[in-house]
Amino acid sequence: MKTIFSTLAFLICIITLTTCSDEFLNKVPRGDYFENFFYNEKGIDSLLTGTYAMVRGSALWVVTWGASIQNWTYGSVSSDDAYKGSEITDSSPVWEIEKWEVQPTNGYPAEKWRWAFGMGISRANGVLNVIRKTEELADGKRSAFNAEARFLRALFYFEAWLVFGDYIPLIDEDTKHPEYVSNVNPSGAVLAFIVNDLRYAWENLPESQVQPGRPTKYAAMALAARAYLEELDYANARPLLDNIITSGKYSLMPNFFDNFRIEKENNSESIFEIQANVNDINESLNAEMGIGLNFPHGGDIGMCCGFHQPSQNLANAFKVDPEGLPFFDTFNDTDLKNDMGIESEEEFFPSTDLLDPRIDWTLSRRGIPFLDWGINRGNDWIRSQPDGGPYLPAMKPFFYKSQRYTLSTTTGWMLGVNANNYRYLRYSHVLLWRAEVAAFEGDLEKSRELVNMIRERAGHEVVMGKVLVHMLPKSVYPWGEGSTDSDYLTGGSVDWSQPAANYKVGLHNPFANSDEAMRAVQWEQRLEFATEGRRFFDLRRWDRLPGKIGGKSMEEILNSFAEADLRVRTYMRNAHFSNDDKYMPVPQDQIDMQPGVLKQRPEYITKEP
Repeated sequence: MKTIFSTLAFLICIITLTTCSDEFLNKVPRGDYFENFFYNEKGIDSLLTGTYAMVRGSALWVVTWGASIQNWTYGSVSSDDAYKGSEITDSSPVWEIEKWEVQPTNGYPAEKWRWAFGMGISRANGVLNVIRKTEELADGKRSAFNAEARFLRALFYFEAWLVFGDYIPLIDEDTKHPEYVSNVNPSGAVLAFIVNDLRYAWENLPESQVQPGRPTKYAAMALAARAYLEELDYANARPLLDNIITSGKYSLMPNFFDNFRIEKENNSESIFEIQANVNDINESLNAEMGIGLNFPHGGDIGMCCGFHQPSQNLANAFKVDPEGLPFFDTFNDTDLKNDMGIESEEEFFPSTDLLDPRIDWTLSRRGIPFLDWGINRGNDWIRSQPDGGPYLPAMKPFFYKSQRYTLSTTTGWMLGVNANNYRYLRYSHVLLWRAEVAAFEGDLEKSRELVNMIRERAGHEVVMGKVLVHMLPKSVYPWGEGSTDSDYLTGGSVDWSQPAANYKVGLHNPFANSDEAMRAVQWEQRLEFATEGRRFFDLRRWDRLPGKIGGKSMEEILNSFAEADLRVRTYMRNAHFSNDDKYMPVPQDQIDMQPGVLKQRPEYITKEP
């Protein structure tokens, strides 16, 4: 059972006050709790469970899409990985993020701030105070509870740091008046605060946990390593990554897509996994509601709402040369063939280019089997091609048709919400981060070895089923004229003995220098973690490297991306990314509530709406 992130458990443990005193000032605020009720091991564990429940950023519908732990807006849609999708008029706050025109009044960053500080950090600090005041705890329990609470606090702070940079208030359990804490910090203070919590966590957490969803010492090390990498502090990241690798606790799953199958959750590759559950509480609030908009909207499998569509640039990145290696500098010279503007009833033949097989586990394109749902029929399955392009919303968080209504929600209006965990930290992250460290330090063979481990795994499983029909009216659903769901893998107008496309993955030869190694590492991180809400943050940190991103700056990459994609997103015509757009603004409503305390990031003070 996935219990550690249960919203229901937290609701049960919270004591709301509605009686006792006629004086308002003597009442505990609604939603708060009597601390003395929890001064025991069981009570502290209940409070921790309630803090875990906030990690997904969607519990209780207090905040949702802007607070998603998967960062599909800030890390994916704002990068060259994906478009907002849906229709241009739907959800204008994401449109502003996509165009790099975010104002301090944008509601999405405001949700992220409220989630991090109002729902996460404050609860972690509350738990730490209860632990301190609890006099009797079993041996080792006090430090273990403290370690879990501090890991969670570090996680919330890290997520806030990713989005807002150093302009965040540093508040711990000893802060008496958090409303007076400034968000202007000395250089390095935020990183030190996060790592200090994580160091305590890895020194006091066990190597493994019985209950899925609780962090281990290696989860704390992995998150600390990622924090160091945000500052390109490779020297401090290296020993943490080496400890994880040499622990022998983790291994790559046999297949790339095993990391996104519900039945393969909490596997040997998972270091820290955000647990999800459906149909155990109204509207499945124990699942990831923050991506509830990001599922197919149109056609035979329509749900809601067609957001987070992979970009053409990302599709092009999966093209490979005859050796099965990326094209790097020339990948975007010509587009991978797509069905943009072609009706489903019209004839269309998918590309015959050689492709990295991860493409059809990452984005769904016309004429390729889409899991067990059927042949992707193209235009009819896309909410609006002119606004979001020809590819279905990102595949990784989705589920199989055979799992519908058992492992997907049966209530609410976002019927794509499902029980698929989010693999926040996994072994493939650690291996590619270690490859990055090696590339920077000139250990070219170590870097090549680790990158090739990931590439070799990528070739273990390909999407099977060569589609034999090329005009795809509604009558062909799911697998050809007259077919049924039972024809999956066996019949219909599909040759299931053949791969769906021409796939090939090659291994890198020895790198000539550190720049070549770093370019290969950066490319591999893009392909392996595409649409997982990380690309923008990676571009931002790599922009500080001497060789930047394959010799190009973040500004060059994103502006050329916007210009090239005008054929899809005409609304990007005047969009321009600059270094001032690397972080979200401090939400204006927070500044208004704490005048003279919270300061706006300087680059947003002079921005005009």
